[in-house]
Amino acid sequence: MLDLWPIFPIFVLEMGNFQFKRFVIEQDLCAMKVGTDGVLLGAWADGGKRILDIGAGTGLIALMMAQRFTDALITGVELDGDACRQAMENVANSPFSDRVGLLNESIQCFAAKTEYQHTFDAIVCNPPFFENSLRNRDEKETLARHNDLLPWTDLVDAVQLLIVDGGFFSLIVPKESYSHISQQFYIKGFKEYRSCKIKTTEKKPVKRVLAAFTNNLSHPASTEQQLLLSPSGNRSEWYQNITKDFYIK
Repeated sequence: MLDLWPIFPIFVLEMGNFQFKRFVIEQDLCAMKVGTDGVLLGAWADGGKRILDIGAGTGLIALMMAQRFTDALITGVELDGDACRQAMENVANSPFSDRVGLLNESIQCFAAKTEYQHTFDAIVCNPPFFENSLRNRDEKETLARHNDLLPWTDLVDAVQLLIVDGGFFSLIVPKESYSHISQQFYIKGFKEYRSCKIKTTEKKPVKRVLAAFTNNLSHPASTEQQLLLSPSGNRSEWYQNITKDFYIK
């Protein structure tokens, strides 16, 4: 039996759009739809005064960070033109439009610009993580799911260029990718200071890891393990608590 990663219903509007408590995500132009990974990262990641969202997609995580960190300025970078335009519309229709900006370009090009280097005290990313696996027939979905255009080494290099001293980088990855990405950050002089290993239920193996890295090597470290589902099959108390400001029900 397949151990499927759950996609929890939020409040679905027409055409698969999603209503959160304080904003709506339209997603008909985006290959990657609203899912559990993005919601988890947006609810868990550390923030700051200047936040960067790498691979902004629908704009979900950027808007969640804007809601959580009320004094922050958020920049989202998205390579896919249609997704970037839709994220811009989602931001424009939100209460946070004056604090969130989107740019349509690759993170490699963005990181090469000196005006952005060592600027962000918090960076978040829900990265494409499939490697050497079957490609989807849809070109946009392949771009969103596979890391052909954003290898781990490029992601780590971009973070190193863009983050300030003592800044925080947070991401969510499958358990299978976790050791490799952690090693890449270690090689570049970062330490993992916070992680959360997530299982669907108690009897299932770890499926996802939320991890946060910093170049402040003296920062204290902590780790935890959590469940998505309670024994009754509903959202766990932990998942309810971190998403209570976003989910309508």
